[in-house]
Amino acid sequence: MRLLRVCLFVLTAAVAATRPVDAAPEFDTPAQWVILMDAATQSVLFEKSADALMPPASMSKLMTLAVVFQALKEGRLKLTDEFTTSVYAWRTGGAPSGTSAMFVPLKESATVDELLQGIAVQSGNDACIILAEGIAGSEAAFADMMTAYGKKIGLEHSIFRNSTGLPHPDHMMTARDLAKLARYLIRTYPEYYHYFAQKEFKYRKHLFHNRNPLVYQENGVDGLKTGYTEESGYGITASMVQGDQRLIVVVNGLKSKKERHEDARQLLEWGFRNFKSYKLFNEGEIIGDALVWGGTSRFVELTGNGPITVLLPRSETPKLKASIVYQGPLKPPLKKGDKVAVLKITAADVVVNEIPLYAATEVEEASIYRRGFDSLLHLAFGWLL
Repeated sequence: MRLLRVCLFVLTAAVAATRPVDAAPEFDTPAQWVILMDAATQSVLFEKSADALMPPASMSKLMTLAVVFQALKEGRLKLTDEFTTSVYAWRTGGAPSGTSAMFVPLKESATVDELLQGIAVQSGNDACIILAEGIAGSEAAFADMMTAYGKKIGLEHSIFRNSTGLPHPDHMMTARDLAKLARYLIRTYPEYYHYFAQKEFKYRKHLFHNRNPLVYQENGVDGLKTGYTEESGYGITASMVQGDQRLIVVVNGLKSKKERHEDARQLLEWGFRNFKSYKLFNEGEIIGDALVWGGTSRFVELTGNGPITVLLPRSETPKLKASIVYQGPLKPPLKKGDKVAVLKITAADVVVNEIPLYAATEVEEASIYRRGFDSLLHLAFGWLL
C-alpha cells in the first residue's frame, strides 16, 4: 500500500465556507445491529456490529425483489405475466402458514405486478414463493440465484436459503450488506422503487396497509422493508430524502415495533441534523496521481467517476485526513477509466469517506529497457520519488 499527496487545502476551504455549528453528539441505540449510510458517498455515519451475521427476517425480501427487478429490466419477465400458487407456496407462506401473507388462493394465479405489491406492502411470504417458483422452478433454486446476484453486486457476507426470510440457520445477512442492497435498488431500479412507498394495496377482498409506518409520516421516508422473527427481533431497512441528500438506515434486534420505528426515525433525523455533503472536485478534475512500473509514463493521473462529494460533520472546522490509497506501483497496460485507487478522507475520526479513483489517461507497457530501468529504481529507492 502506498499513500500519495492530495489537495488538502481544497477540503479545508470547503469546510471553512460553511457556517459552524455544534459538533455531532453521540447516538445511543438499543438495537443489536445498526448502520447509517449516506447513499451518494456510501460514507458510514454510525455503525454497531454492522459486519456481524444476523437473521434478516423479511428484510431479505429486498434481495428477492432485486432478482425480480433484474428479470423485468432484462425483459425476461413482464409485469403482466401470471404465476399460479402451488401447494407448497400456499402452505409455507399462504393462509395456512400463519405468517404474513397476500392470501393468493390455492391454484389461483396472480400477476407479477400484484405479487410485487404483495411483497413490498404486505410482506407476503406466499407472493415471494410464487415468484420464486415461477422464475426459477423451485424456491431453493431461486435462493441460489439470490446468493449469486448478491455476490455479484458486492454483498460479501449474505447467504440466502429461501425467498421469504423465514427462519433458517444458514439464511444470514449483515446490516452493511442490507444498506448496500438498499442503495443498489434505489440506484439501479428507480422505475420500480415506487413499490416501497406505496401505502395501500387492494387484492381481492383484502386491503393491505404498508407495514412500514414511516412512509406515512411525510418526512421524506420512501421505503424500504420491515422484518421480524423471534430469532431476529424487530428490524427495518429505511431510506429518507431531504433536499438532494439521501440516508439509508438498518436497525435490527429490537424488542417492539414501536422501538424499531422510533429508533430508525431518530437515527435518520440525527444524521441529517449533524452531517452535510460537500462537493470537493468537479467531474473530470484531476485529484492526484499514482506511480506506474514499466509504463510509457511513470505516473498516471487520477480522477473520479463524475463529481466527488464527501460527507462531513456540521462542526467547527473538523480535522481532516486525506490520502490516495492503492496497491502499487501499478503495472501497465492501464486503460482510461480503470479503477486503480481510492481517495480516503476521514473527518474528525468520525466519518470515513472512500471514493474510487480511476485512470484519467492510458498508459501502455514500455520497452524492456524502460522496464529494467524502473526495476533498478525500485531496488534503489523503493519508488519514493
